Amino acid sequence: MQTTDIKSQKKKAVALLSGGLDSNLAVRIMREQGIDVEAVSIKTPFCDFDCGRGCGHNLKEVASDLGIKLKTIYLGEDYLKMVKDPKHGYGSGMNPCIDCRAMMYRSAKVHMDEIGADFLITGEVLSQRPMSQNKRALQIIERAAEVEGKVVRPLSGKNLPPSEPEISGLIKRENLYSISGRSRKEQLKLAKHYGINDPPNAAGGCLLTDRSFSNRLRDLITKCDFDMTLNDVELLKVGRHFRLSDTAKLIVGRKEEENEIISSLSRSNDLLLEVIEYKGPVGMIRASDPKSVLITAAAIVLRYSDAPKLRASAVGVYTGDQILFSMNSIPCEESLLDNLRI
Repeated sequence: MQTTDIKSQKKKAVALLSGGLDSNLAVRIMREQGIDVEAVSIKTPFCDFDCGRGCGHNLKEVASDLGIKLKTIYLGEDYLKMVKDPKHGYGSGMNPCIDCRAMMYRSAKVHMDEIGADFLITGEVLSQRPMSQNKRALQIIERAAEVEGKVVRPLSGKNLPPSEPEISGLIKRENLYSISGRSRKEQLKLAKHYGINDPPNAAGGCLLTDRSFSNRLRDLITKCDFDMTLNDVELLKVGRHFRLSDTAKLIVGRKEEENEIISSLSRSNDLLLEVIEYKGPVGMIRASDPKSVLITAAAIVLRYSDAPKLRASAVGVYTGDQILFSMNSIPCEESLLDNLRI
């Protein structure tokens, strides 16, 4: 009867693949040690893989180039609840980095258990990001995700306590690296070693670190008396935003594409505004009582249109594709925009 080496069966890991250079290198380092790697890509409402903000790497191409399977995991409503009140607080913006990483680890652990893998791989570099990539934070994240000792960080492994795969002999600690800090010098050397001719930039692009977006999100969280939804978050990504009252805000499109997005995201109790006789943006009022701020909203929408600045013009008021009525208004002064802009 033929027997199988139990130890060889366990050489499987799940990598958190961001598409940036660090996670790419981490996978390659582990595969050199004979580890069978599958990858997960974690998508949140605040970072699209192909959003063009620094995280716009084509992950399917990256996984294909690495020759590994890829599973995409989307964190939705549960992620929004976490963002409203993160246990470990925010970074410089509205970025709850420690709680975010813990959620990602937990999601990756589910896949790890499903495929019978033994540990996780990440491209994290010690001290590269101040909030979530210091030794204490990494320990907190592992503990919160119930993966203590089961995370291997090949780029910084020698700077960290030995992981379970190292202790058990599944991987060799001497073949890990001791990179730390924000410099990419060592990673670029490794990229050359592995024949990566056009190394991608560091993966990033989380909107929660963007000051302008963070201001909008903070306003939404503090002002709204309802549960934040994915629809609300998608609206935060487009247009100009104005706080008209504690319970009312206006979103005004900046270009045709944004006008279409705003219209598509409108709900039955939202009011859409559009200048009738002149070219201009679409505006959306989202409020408990949208009609109470119509005059101000119409004046703002006109201000961004081609309508004459010193006389009244007609603005149509819609729900969906149905026009309710039209009203005349004069474009507002610039000072009003400055006072109300979020």
